[in-house]
Amino acid sequence: MRDLAPRLPSSPGFWRSPLRGPWFTSVLGLVLLVGITVLFVTGLLSYAAYNPDLSPVNDKTPDKGILGFYLFDWPTDPPWLYRLTQGVHVTLGLVLIPVLLAKLWSVVPRLFTLPPARSLAHALERISLLLLVGGALFEFVTGVLNIQLDYLFPGSFYPLHFYGAWVFFAAFVAHAVLKAPAALRNVRRMRAGDVREPDDGLRSPRPDAPTVSRRGALWTVGGASLLLFATSAGRSFDGAARATALLAPHGGAEPGSGPNGFQVNKTAAYAGIHAAETREEAWRLVVVGRTGTVRLSRADLLRLPLHSAALPIACVEGWSTSDQWWRGVRLRDLAALAGYDGDPPDVLVESLQRRGAFRHGALRANQVADPRSLLALYVNGETLSPDHGYPARIIVPAAPGVLNTKWVARMTFGGLG
Repeated sequence: MRDLAPRLPSSPGFWRSPLRGPWFTSVLGLVLLVGITVLFVTGLLSYAAYNPDLSPVNDKTPDKGILGFYLFDWPTDPPWLYRLTQGVHVTLGLVLIPVLLAKLWSVVPRLFTLPPARSLAHALERISLLLLVGGALFEFVTGVLNIQLDYLFPGSFYPLHFYGAWVFFAAFVAHAVLKAPAALRNVRRMRAGDVREPDDGLRSPRPDAPTVSRRGALWTVGGASLLLFATSAGRSFDGAARATALLAPHGGAEPGSGPNGFQVNKTAAYAGIHAAETREEAWRLVVVGRTGTVRLSRADLLRLPLHSAALPIACVEGWSTSDQWWRGVRLRDLAALAGYDGDPPDVLVESLQRRGAFRHGALRANQVADPRSLLALYVNGETLSPDHGYPARIIVPAAPGVLNTKWVARMTFGGLG
């Protein structure tokens, strides 16, 4: 047993890397302190952008209770707001992966410390660490799988990621309150030239010979983060920049050419849209409001006043397009047809789409009222293609892509509040 002891993870002699120590862990921890806080805030903004408190069709977390305390009417200005917040959320999440893995590696000896709990306070700290580590791995793994469109996890991404984020961030805040002061002291000590480090259980009593300095290790972690940034951030742009997004499903070359050649999330075939139901003779837009029901063909819509707006598309997976030129009927003009001549109300939009979490979506009154909010019939001077929502689609400034409903079949104004 005496010979076996050094081979056990609980033995101080088991972990031999000379890189581990308070300074290395503290630097990584401070980076994560800032980065994860930004991730949490942008994640909350992404959740608010869906207007989950407006209608059950938008709310994929009906049991959220007080976790929705901060919800507000999502604005339409600036029109690139969701493109920015979600682009930062997803790109930063990827960039932080090497930092998170390095931080977990730097503190792994503590996970095997014996006895596992020396007191009640120590036991509570160990439990919070389990929530912290488990929550971090869960959030990053589900986030990456969602970006890659690989839905391997059980259940819907939205509630899993939302509730998991609150559990993880609660443990993260508790950990930060306990550890941030010591981390700052360690960094200040090293900047002042004091190379002595306290024995906090991370430093090996018999370290191996170093092959790289701690600063060199940090540069390696930073280089890995930079590589992930360089191979993923381009999916938020068009042209040559998108071609650099080698690790993203919406990176690389555009899916087509011409005015309709920009990125799509779901094709008409995937959504179960058949050409027979979108033909000019077959398709009718049903508009319901206080004056009853109006049915409009595409030709009827083309006889209404048409307006143009330059707006991007941005999706929860972090990809987006630059501004596309949309042309169609203002949503507030359709509200007027339904009997709302003054301030327009909220609207429920229903699609021909056969499957998908957001085949129906609700928009707030402020989104309907914005003059740039359109039932689009054209894009970039050309009739919408089937994949971009022909015969008509919603386009709203600053709204998540899933609320820019394609293949619109029915619009019901009022009654959502």
